[in-house]
Amino acid sequence: MDSIAWMAWTLPTAIFFVALACTLAVMTWLAAAYPEAERIGILRIPTTRGDRLFISLILAAVIHLAWIGLIGTDTITTLPIGEEGFDISSLWLATVVSLVSAVVIFRTV
Repeated sequence: MDSIAWMAWTLPTAIFFVALACTLAVMTWLAAAYPEAERIGILRIPTTRGDRLFISLILAAVIHLAWIGLIGTDTITTLPIGEEGFDISSLWLATVVSLVSAVVIFRTV
């Protein structure tokens, strides 16, 4: 059982899935409220919002896996919350990089 202990529902995991659910809800509303025609960006292929979301999610997974492999998940700081504090992993920086890349993808692809 210890080999899958890392799969526990932690705050970052919960935030990720809540953000993903909110993103899908907003994109569903946008698709109904503002139907979109395909557009051609820097990839020179027609893409829709869904295509750009898929590309950004795949890129986020690659960024996080590369970050874990190359940099690791060491604690960069501890916030004074609760009895023991709340450790902030360096993986949050990978999340920021992923969000910036998602914005770039949605604006240019």
